[in-house]
Amino acid sequence: MLDLINEIRQTLTNNRLRTILTGISVAWGIFMLIILVSMSRGVFNAFESQMSSSTSATIEIYSGTTTMAHGGFKEGRRVRLNARDIPEIVAAHPDMVDEVHSTLSVDTAKVETPTDYTSQGLYGAFPGSRDLNRCKIIAGRTLNHADNSEKRRSLLLEKRNAELLFGSADNAVGQTVKSMGLAWNVVGVFQHDWDRDNYVPFNTLMQIANNGDGYVWRLSVLAPGMKDEEDGKKLEQDLRATMARLKNFSPDDSGGVWIYNRFTSYLSSRAGLGYLDIAIWVIGILTMLSGIIGVSNIMFVSVRERTHEIGIRRAIGAKPRSIMGQVVAESVVITTLFGYIGVVMGMALTEVATKLIEGNATIGQAIQNPTVDLSIAVKVTVVLIISGALAGLAPAIKATKVKPVEALRDE
Repeated sequence: MLDLINEIRQTLTNNRLRTILTGISVAWGIFMLIILVSMSRGVFNAFESQMSSSTSATIEIYSGTTTMAHGGFKEGRRVRLNARDIPEIVAAHPDMVDEVHSTLSVDTAKVETPTDYTSQGLYGAFPGSRDLNRCKIIAGRTLNHADNSEKRRSLLLEKRNAELLFGSADNAVGQTVKSMGLAWNVVGVFQHDWDRDNYVPFNTLMQIANNGDGYVWRLSVLAPGMKDEEDGKKLEQDLRATMARLKNFSPDDSGGVWIYNRFTSYLSSRAGLGYLDIAIWVIGILTMLSGIIGVSNIMFVSVRERTHEIGIRRAIGAKPRSIMGQVVAESVVITTLFGYIGVVMGMALTEVATKLIEGNATIGQAIQNPTVDLSIAVKVTVVLIISGALAGLAPAIKATKVKPVEALRDE
């Protein structure tokens, strides 16, 4: 083993410039692979974060217009959703559906104190809804089920509105504001990049807004029972049939209600990102080929220069596999040594990129935590070893075919 290590060291030092130039191409290829994979991972992390906060296991139902005559009604009838549809949907799909949410807004409502006011209006939402899940609570608490079921006049202020009315988020919690002629208790303050709505319990706003018909524009069906795409498509069909029964339109009428299956869209997007990850690896490995070809070329030159040496070793009894093992080992060492230089450079750059992205909210929505974890490092190590072995394989085979008699005559 020591002899092999000494021979590899001697080969590298005797051809120092050639080895360094070849190694630079290997390091660059690995560096680009790390950067591409880390950026792909950052996009995937951002996608998972956004979909998780938006409740991916959700099917949304919107009002529509019938395109078929049914039950004595002509086509072109407007189908309107109602808050009374919520318990009907839950009862019709107890195994799949956990909750059904909706929203209601009163844009003209002012939220005011004796000294100032904000005109963002009131936005009624269910606890745990997609709208509230995207809000980061920085003071107090969010709206809960007791607020909604008991129709409490609880209010969740956005950070900028809280600062306008009370000077700071902490000062706002527990205070009382006035809106729609009634007093509301501020239970919490949230922060969001663009959302400045003032959230209140859905049932409370439905009662106060005097919406006797209970009309809403969207129903969000939370169905954690969905496990795969087949479950998602089946529940979508079943929901359409349920709405057709409740609203008296044909189950085959796709226009009666418009359904957006967030779950199947999530699965499709996730699969697309998986293909993107594969493509990134392919592009990165192809980028490495220039360096790997360089390593293979340097090993061919090394074998040619050491033909006489190889002949002597063969003449005194060296087996072909020992000759092949040495050449392959030299190739693996060159590839791995310079490859890890590329890995270190790539990881250093991704750490810097992560710090910069954390300070930029816009970029942070598209890329999150683009760092290389242990699994990626292991994969890159495997790629390095395999690439080095393949780069030295052809020169090694050539070395084993050197005939001792001809090699000894070679000058």
